[in-house]
Amino acid sequence: MLLLVGLGNPGKGYANNRHNLGFMAVDEIIRRHSFSAERIRFLGITCDATIAGEKVLALKPNTYMNESGRSVGEAMRFFKIPPENVIVLHDELDLPTAKVRVKIGGGHGGNNGLRSIDAHIGKNYRRVRMGIGHPGDKNLVSGYVLHDFSKSELPAIEKTIDAVARHVALLIAGDDAGFMNKVALDTAPPKPQKQKQDK
Repeated sequence: MLLLVGLGNPGKGYANNRHNLGFMAVDEIIRRHSFSAERIRFLGITCDATIAGEKVLALKPNTYMNESGRSVGEAMRFFKIPPENVIVLHDELDLPTAKVRVKIGGGHGGNNGLRSIDAHIGKNYRRVRMGIGHPGDKNLVSGYVLHDFSKSELPAIEKTIDAVARHVALLIAGDDAGFMNKVALDTAPPKPQKQKQDK
């Protein structure tokens, strides 16, 4: 079994925040891939499906971002899921808006959800880093991540969420490079049309 975790904060007030991009992506994966009805357990909301021949448990921690690791740890212990079978989707300040990268391990980059997960299960899990850009000053980060996406950002973000959900089977199958390539192709801006010159 794989554990697919989306990071965010519960409650309507946070629903469209940049910091809730992980929740948004997992919600779209659940919608697109016919997951079971949602259940409240492991300090979060869970449901499951089979994708690419693998049983997948989706988890959205209800603990608020800073305590995400408690929820992830409970689900892992219950199902005896090793860290390498955990995939965490989260917002990433250090990537431009709508860029997506997959990595194993590394630092938490100031993301308190990752910091909490690292403390509870170690660092040997996969992270799907979804770019939200950086406000340019570390003192502005807290307000930036806890604000909604701007209207100008939304088309690119929606396209990214859609691409992540559409190609998640590659991620589940362990083809991280293939997943990143497909998402990049789907989210690339259209190439400008060459103007025909009058002779």
